[in-house]
Amino acid sequence: MFSRLMIPAAVAAAMVAGAVWASEDIADQYPQSELYSKPVEVIPHVFSAIGATAPPTYENSGHNNNLSFIVTDEGVVVINGSASARLARALHDEIKTVTDQPVVLVINENGQGHAMLGNSYWADQGVEILAHEDAIEDFKEKSDQIFQGMQRYNRDKAEGTRIVFPTRSFSDKEVIELGGVTIEVLHLGPAHDPGDTQVWIPQWGIMIAGDIAFHERMLPIFEGTCTSCWIETFEEKLMPMNPTYVIPGHGHPTNLAQVTRFTRDYLVDLREKIGAHIDEGGDLAGAYYVDQERWKTLDTFEELATKNAGRVYEEMEWE
Repeated sequence: MFSRLMIPAAVAAAMVAGAVWASEDIADQYPQSELYSKPVEVIPHVFSAIGATAPPTYENSGHNNNLSFIVTDEGVVVINGSASARLARALHDEIKTVTDQPVVLVINENGQGHAMLGNSYWADQGVEILAHEDAIEDFKEKSDQIFQGMQRYNRDKAEGTRIVFPTRSFSDKEVIELGGVTIEVLHLGPAHDPGDTQVWIPQWGIMIAGDIAFHERMLPIFEGTCTSCWIETFEEKLMPMNPTYVIPGHGHPTNLAQVTRFTRDYLVDLREKIGAHIDEGGDLAGAYYVDQERWKTLDTFEELATKNAGRVYEEMEWE
C-alpha cells in the first residue's frame, strides 16, 4: 500500500512556481473551517494544511504554519499541535474525512505557539505528544507569554485552549515504526529555534522540515539565533540527506533546491553584507539598510528584513 508515489499536479506546480504561490495577502483560503487552507495530499499518505505566510491574525486563526499528518495502516501521526484547541479540532475533523485510523502521536516541531498551543486538544483525546527536549524547555519558559499573545489576536477563538506540555521528549533522533512506515524524528542541529525538529520518511524521500527551511516567506531571525550554526546544520546535515520532497515549516511543499535558495543562500548573503558593513566600520543603525533587494519578493519582507539585518549585526559584531 505504501510503496507507489504519484505527485498531485497541484503540488508539482507548487514545486516549480515557488514564491508565486505565496499567500500573505489572502486572509483565509478555507472560510468554512478554522484552518487557513484545506489539507492537500502532498504525496500518497502524507497531507499538509498549508498555513498563511502572514503573521498570526484573527482572520487566519493563528494558522500561519504547516499542519501535516502521515496516514498509516496502524494510525495517524500529526506534525504540530497547532495554535489553539479549536484549530487542532478543525485539523482532526479533516483527518477523519481521510481515514478511520486514530491519531496515535503528535510531534511538535519547535517550542512556538503554533506548534504547541493546540496540544491541549490532543491531550484530551489521549494522544501522546513528542518534542525535542530543548523545544520543551523553551516553551516552558515562554508559554505564559505565548498563550497571552494568542489570546490577544485570537479572542473568542482562544476558547478551550490551555497550556499543555509534551508528554515525551527526545534528544537527537527517535525512530517510529508504524504500519510499515519508518518515521525518523530528527534534531539535525542548531537552526531557527531551540529544538528544531525534522520528520524524515526515507522510503518516500520526503522531509517535513519545519523551520530549518523557508522559501515563500522571509525567514525570521530571533534574538539568540546563531545564523552561522544554522548554515552549518543546513549544509552538513540537511543537504546530504537530499530529500526529493520538502514540506517546510511555512509555505507550500517544494524541493531541496528551492529551500536552499531562500534559506541557506539568504543567510549566507545577509552575513556577507553585514560582514562587509562591519569591516567598513559601520554601526548598528547602518546595518538596517544593507542591500536586501534580492529578497524583496518574499512574503513578510517588509516586516522582517531590517530586523534580520540588525540581529545578524549583533551576532557578527562579536564573532
